[in-house]
Amino acid sequence: MSDVYSFNVSLQPVEALIMVKEGMPAGSELLHEEYNEVGNGYSIGTLVYERYFFRSGNQAALIVISDNLHGVTNIRLIAAGASKGIIMKMDWGAGKSFASSVEKVLSAYILE
Repeated sequence: MSDVYSFNVSLQPVEALIMVKEGMPAGSELLHEEYNEVGNGYSIGTLVYERYFFRSGNQAALIVISDNLHGVTNIRLIAAGASKGIIMKMDWGAGKSFASSVEKVLSAYILE
């Protein structure tokens, strides 16, 4: 089960990723990062985090994608892996909580 969130910000993709890296809550482990300039001022970057959530008793993953491939910087957040069950996939809000930490960091720059 995964939760996907998307919003646009008034930052360049690399600026957004730097802010996310600096503002992630304690216990969030950065597993992977990459940033690619694709030409003509366009770029895309990815951060992959992992964090343990006591309420779900499981590790959760958060993938942060930042790009300006369509003219405005778009942030996509994919939260996954926070549920334990095979049949009943319930993460007790861990995925949403993990994703909201990024939204809080970038809240002053989110475009309506």
